[in-house]
Amino acid sequence: MDNRPLIRSLLTHDNPWNTTDEVVQWIERRNREVKVQIDRVPFKDLKGWQFDEVTGNLCHVSGRFFSIVGIDVYKNEGRPIRWQQAIINQPEVGYLGIICREVDGVLYFLLQAKIEPGNVNCVQLSPTLQATRSNYTCVHGGKKPAYLDYFRDVKPDHIVLDQLQSEQGARFFRKRNRNIIIRVDDDIETGPDFRWLTLGQIKYLMGRDNTVNMDTRTVLSGLRYGDFGSLADEAALSAFGRELVKSEQARDGLNSMDGVLHRMSALKSQYELIVDKIPLKDVKDWTITEDEIVRHDRRFFRVIGVNVTISNREVAQWCQPIVQPMQEGLCVLFAKKIDGVLHFLLQAKVECGNYDVVEFAPTIQCLTGDFRRVDPSLRPHFVTEFDAGQIPGRTVFDTRQSEEGGRFYHEQNRNVLFLVDEHADLHEPEHFIWLTLGQIKEFLRYNNYLNIQIRSLVSAFAYV
Repeated sequence: MDNRPLIRSLLTHDNPWNTTDEVVQWIERRNREVKVQIDRVPFKDLKGWQFDEVTGNLCHVSGRFFSIVGIDVYKNEGRPIRWQQAIINQPEVGYLGIICREVDGVLYFLLQAKIEPGNVNCVQLSPTLQATRSNYTCVHGGKKPAYLDYFRDVKPDHIVLDQLQSEQGARFFRKRNRNIIIRVDDDIETGPDFRWLTLGQIKYLMGRDNTVNMDTRTVLSGLRYGDFGSLADEAALSAFGRELVKSEQARDGLNSMDGVLHRMSALKSQYELIVDKIPLKDVKDWTITEDEIVRHDRRFFRVIGVNVTISNREVAQWCQPIVQPMQEGLCVLFAKKIDGVLHFLLQAKVECGNYDVVEFAPTIQCLTGDFRRVDPSLRPHFVTEFDAGQIPGRTVFDTRQSEEGGRFYHEQNRNVLFLVDEHADLHEPEHFIWLTLGQIKEFLRYNNYLNIQIRSLVSAFAYV
């Protein structure tokens, strides 16, 4: 595909159909217009859900959607450790799909103002299609999701991006979704919950707290811009945007691609991750009460039940379990110029739900854990120094972004891109590695290399 319409979209904020201010007003208006009520209820009142008599697992009566199960975990990353926990088991591969269309040489993306039961602020900008297999096969007895047939019937030459990507490795057991972007040539009808936006507008809105949802962020992270050519002029790009363009052109940097692949393979063979499903009722240090599934020390997260009414969904009312975090999370990506090229510091991270043991993660990733309460020797690398402001550099962006509101209740993580002074020596441990943006985008072509937290951060890189 000709990359010029995509690059023009990235650099365009002037939308003849929807200005950015109008998009913000539209989101606020849909928040007022759509009836939303989320009530916490005890598990016995979760219509359609039940605890299995043998395992104690919390399951839907259809056997579909998802379930809350137990796992027993051993890993030898860092110090060997064994633990048990509750986790979401959702083996279905769902659609996270965005439709795009070229108009006057600019690519526009069709996003949805979607309300999920766990969203902090109700409406967030979602992909055109965001549906599990159970949803789009209408197990719930409701309507078929809008635009589903465009993705089912898409021709290969109209696919812009098509990947299977992981979700939160600490919460889902080996969960993946199909991240797909397709191009249409004809005008299509859009309802009150859909708008066409340029990529530049979407990037700008990612700079606002809890405006662009996690699913949109992960899909757009996979876009590769290629050669900007004459489009990357001084007027179109910010100073940091020019550094991003240069970094994306660099397929090799401080570490060659062959060297990075070798290191990743070595870590995957060195680290051991053994995960066995166990009955939820047998999970040590967790308790099932009438209205929550929770650790004895009340850390990390708990599972609660909610009764949901959202008037514009395929089904207007339903019940479900949902994961509620105990603390806000922190995801920080360090950037640094090395030999004149911007590099990013990623860590190879083992999480219990990972599909292939290790995935690249942000420099710092502390999800729903108060690191200040943890013994300093057990804290994640760099978090103490970053928290104390001891690392020389400056913040490029700092926003609060929601996790997926269909499974997580009011969970938001502080997302930070931090530009480290190029003369600073961080003394990186062996499982940390500096990559150019070009190398990161190369890994994004494939499945299970970069976790959802790093993809969310990369998607927010703004070029203007």
